[in-house]
Amino acid sequence: MTGAAPLPLIEAVDLTRAFGGLVAVNKVSLAVHTGEIVGLIGPNGAGKTTMFNMLAGSLAPSAGTIAFEGRDVTRAPAHERARLGIARTFQITSVFPMLTTRDNIRTATYRTRGAGWLASTFRTAAWRRDEAAIDAVADEVLAFCDLAAQADIRADALSYGEQRRLEVAIALAAAPRLLLLDEPAAGLNPEEGQRLVGIIRKVRDRGVTVLLVEHHMRVVMGVCDRIVVLDHGARIAEGTPQEVAGNADVVRVYLGREQAHA
Repeated sequence: MTGAAPLPLIEAVDLTRAFGGLVAVNKVSLAVHTGEIVGLIGPNGAGKTTMFNMLAGSLAPSAGTIAFEGRDVTRAPAHERARLGIARTFQITSVFPMLTTRDNIRTATYRTRGAGWLASTFRTAAWRRDEAAIDAVADEVLAFCDLAAQADIRADALSYGEQRRLEVAIALAAAPRLLLLDEPAAGLNPEEGQRLVGIIRKVRDRGVTVLLVEHHMRVVMGVCDRIVVLDHGARIAEGTPQEVAGNADVVRVYLGREQAHA
């Protein structure tokens, strides 16, 4: 007798979002399993960002359900999903510009601190242990994201590519189970894009599942195990990069446009 198939880490069923008379996402189902890197792609206006924001908890669905590790989180706000182990980055860089790279990363660790405000006020032994643990996390994540040399540099003095890596580092410092990456390669040159691909692979290797929305097809095809394609709010294809690249509907609505502008 074989055991039951493992539950998806996150699963959306018939997810729908309407803005007045406009249906941006229409009954889209999506499952991401532990250890996967899954890409969510489609042309502009396909509904990717709306879908992504519903999964992250920053936008409530009009209909449908979302489960994380089998738990219904459809109406759970973003901060509650963060406590459960869902972290995200944003399309536009969102770091604290006046803080150093290290201090930006430290801000993400306070969700997991145990000493409390009283210990912080009186600088107790428990607080000192917390601070040492936070420093250790920051050092590890800085090295992981190739930012150790920039640890004490203010975030607004980092290059654009370094800021994008810092966003990933901040998300990782919160010890997520699932990392949602919102167009992480946007604005990156080819060299930075390849560096990002390497970091995303390392993220998966450290036990973090990844779902990314991305326009750069080289990044998507180079890093994803599976790809889901949206068009006009509906799912039109799903499969491996090779299967999606050979799908006639995908070529017509998305890949063909990329090739036309190459």
